[in-house]
Amino acid sequence: MPKFPLIPAVLLAFACALLPATASADEAPAFKEGTEYTVLKTPVATSTAEQPGKVEVVELFWFGCPHCYRLEPAIQEWLKARPEEAVFVRVPAALAPNWELGARAYYAALSLDVEDKLHQPLFDAIHKDRKLALITDENALVSFAGGLGIDAEAYRKALHSFDVETRLRKSKQLVVQYRVTGVPAVIVAGKYVTDIAMAGSPARVMDVVNFLVRKESGKSGS
Repeated sequence: MPKFPLIPAVLLAFACALLPATASADEAPAFKEGTEYTVLKTPVATSTAEQPGKVEVVELFWFGCPHCYRLEPAIQEWLKARPEEAVFVRVPAALAPNWELGARAYYAALSLDVEDKLHQPLFDAIHKDRKLALITDENALVSFAGGLGIDAEAYRKALHSFDVETRLRKSKQLVVQYRVTGVPAVIVAGKYVTDIAMAGSPARVMDVVNFLVRKESGKSGS
């Protein structure tokens, strides 16, 4: 997990903490509180509160974090066959002022319903092509969005729209309530928290998520 970054020039170098080696593929899962996941002392209200039988799965991420990028393929695979009761929500975490443009980038795309056009290309551009300016320079970000076929002017306006400002405030509140100091982190049902460091690998993060979804929905005997 990365701690609060202070210097933009070292966004990737110090974004995330060192992680343990991946667990053996043939290890039998034995997910325990305090090991593969923790439980919040105070549960956080979820977006599925009015949806009986549904379990919210929140991913806290930042476009500049290499471990968030590392987790992304596992999330994409999980989304293809996620438990029917799981409702997935991405929350860009603005853990420091220089993370805010990345959060706005996601929420602006969400507000314009172009998340699918922007999300993976922006991740790839940052981590494969090293285009860090995309999360530090608004003009570079807008130009990039335009190059993807997104209306550049509409996107620039969305970056500072009331909708995005509201979502950004909410995301900051959630980070505090989740007591999370780094990303990526996955929160299930507003009370269980796991991450790559605890689970051991991106794939096992999603295994833990499935375990917790079953646990919360009453489909597990655990």
